[in-house]
Amino acid sequence: MKTYPDLFALLRSEPKAKQYFDTLPDYVRDQISTRADGVNSFASLKDYAQNLTRGDG
Repeated sequence: MKTYPDLFALLRSEPKAKQYFDTLPDYVRDQISTRADGVNSFASLKDYAQNLTRGDG
């Protein structure tokens, strides 16, 4: 699995990650952005988003 320095490098380099990120609710994107240096792969992005949205719906 390819890793990146942070969320922003991931989003620039991986179109699927960017597309996924853009579908997330605003509050989830905001939370993930505040911890951008902890998100270094598409898998970690998905895990983090799922943790944040687990209580939704």
